[in-house]
Amino acid sequence: MVLNSLQIKAKIQEAVAQVLEKHYSIPYPAEKVSIEKTSPDFEGDFTVLLFPLLKLKIGKPEEIGEKIGKYLQYEDIVSNYVVIKGFLNLTLSDKLWQNFILFTNQEWEQFLNSAHVEKPQKILIEYLSPNTNKPLHLGHLRNGFLGASLAQILKAVGHQVNTVCLFNDKGVHICKSMHAYMQNGCTHTPQEKGIKGDHFVGDLYVQFERLLQEQIETLQKNQGLSKEQAMHQAPAMQAVQELYRRWEAQEPEVLDIWKKMNQWVYEGFEQSFETFGFHFDKYYYESQTYTLGKAIVQEGLEKGIFIQKPDGSVTIDLTSEGLDEKILLRSDGTSVYITQDLGTAEKRYYDFAPHISIYVIGNEQDYHMKVLKLILQKLGKPYAQGIYHLSYGMVDLPSGRMKTREGNVVDADEIAQEMILTAQKMTQELGKTEGLTPQELEKLYRILGLGALKYFLLKVDPQKRMLFNPEESIDFKGHTGTFIQYTHARIASVLRKAKEENLIFSSTFEPIFTAPLEKKLVLWLCFYPEILLQAAAQYSPAILANYIYEGARLFSNFWAELPILRAQPAEIAQTRIILASLTGKVISHAMHLLCIEVPEKM
Repeated sequence: MVLNSLQIKAKIQEAVAQVLEKHYSIPYPAEKVSIEKTSPDFEGDFTVLLFPLLKLKIGKPEEIGEKIGKYLQYEDIVSNYVVIKGFLNLTLSDKLWQNFILFTNQEWEQFLNSAHVEKPQKILIEYLSPNTNKPLHLGHLRNGFLGASLAQILKAVGHQVNTVCLFNDKGVHICKSMHAYMQNGCTHTPQEKGIKGDHFVGDLYVQFERLLQEQIETLQKNQGLSKEQAMHQAPAMQAVQELYRRWEAQEPEVLDIWKKMNQWVYEGFEQSFETFGFHFDKYYYESQTYTLGKAIVQEGLEKGIFIQKPDGSVTIDLTSEGLDEKILLRSDGTSVYITQDLGTAEKRYYDFAPHISIYVIGNEQDYHMKVLKLILQKLGKPYAQGIYHLSYGMVDLPSGRMKTREGNVVDADEIAQEMILTAQKMTQELGKTEGLTPQELEKLYRILGLGALKYFLLKVDPQKRMLFNPEESIDFKGHTGTFIQYTHARIASVLRKAKEENLIFSSTFEPIFTAPLEKKLVLWLCFYPEILLQAAAQYSPAILANYIYEGARLFSNFWAELPILRAQPAEIAQTRIILASLTGKVISHAMHLLCIEVPEKM
């Protein structure tokens, strides 16, 4: 029984190999036969590429195509075929499609399981990993949605997946917020101010950066220093460096303030995580892994891989690999980012023993991740080769790039609320609130608002930089999550009416196809397992997101142009109800993998 597009392609590949064996006495591996989905500009469902067969020197591509087409027609795999130069376009038989939708409708779980990988792996995904000196912003949300959805997609195809979050809870950047708080006399709390703890600490960070910028400009003006020189000599920066030294020396006074401020941030993060659906199997803290990183640096020194400079700093020379000399410990013995990353990588390996460790980190850290992997390879770490950097592009605003230190960010909590309110406004304007209770409407607005935000950030290929435009993200007719959600609600409505009217499928029912749109929808459905495998293999939720939109668009046309419940004879109505049901199942399942809810009513 055919379960998906991959099995259909395999059938065609086997048939081509048999034709070559029978007519030309040439053994040809079936898996080498190239098959693609037929271009929308031509008639057909699948296309066999004949050009690669020319190297066999057995005749013109048109002649080979004719023999293959006739054989497939005889085997009742295709109903029609057309040879256009080096392409054999195949239209699959109604019998094959009939069997496909009946079997898929009855054996839904088996259809989904046909997407499982042959060799499941243990995969660890680190995503979000925020600093504890500021709240989450729009850039964090792209990171978080990528990590959360990728975890679901990889699980769906059979991998064993664990997710972790690394809190960047130590370092100079953390000390900046601490310095501002201490300068304010350590007075006030988030509770007194009536704001979330992460916002309270983030405001302190912005306050420090503004002070630092003022000092830099003064030094440049009065002493003629370069910006870099002025930054190092600025009193605020020197105070932060000293504060960081005191932190690593574990001075009680500094640690108490650090713990108190971090706790405020964690409480704020917890609320945001719940809003956006971020869940982790384990949390890591750089404040707990940097000492292990220092031990690994010592290991590298003993092996002669690292170099200790006269000033006491430790580096590694990577110039022969096309990189540069990377510092691993400062001259005062304090750690840097790479130090704690070494420790975290080691700790996670012994906690989970993954085959692959995926780091969801922005592309501004491409160089850093290359250095981390190379250092671990030189140290001979067993997990080094399994490190994969899922590098994603930054999110820009219409006004330009976001900069936390300037306060020019789209706050995650605020954008969530804005999206929910926008969803409410547009839903009310379109009159799609009839028959829903206030509680149902509140839930609907949240589902639509957060769904629109998630889909907008996931539909773009992760590697591409993107521009966030809130007005475009919620559109009941555009390439949006809202359009897909509305399509699902429309399908649910059709199925409810079918149930109310007792339109039940008989055991002897045989689907009937009378319109091209029906077969287009079936063709889309059969590709779902293949799309899942592609999205998993390429670590790209965008592949799945765009596939769902294609299906929603097809069904929207299908619904607008063809009667469903009132179609005659009854077999046509039943065929279309099955198509609606399967489309709804695929949309619901796929959107769930993107961590997006779909409503039953709207």
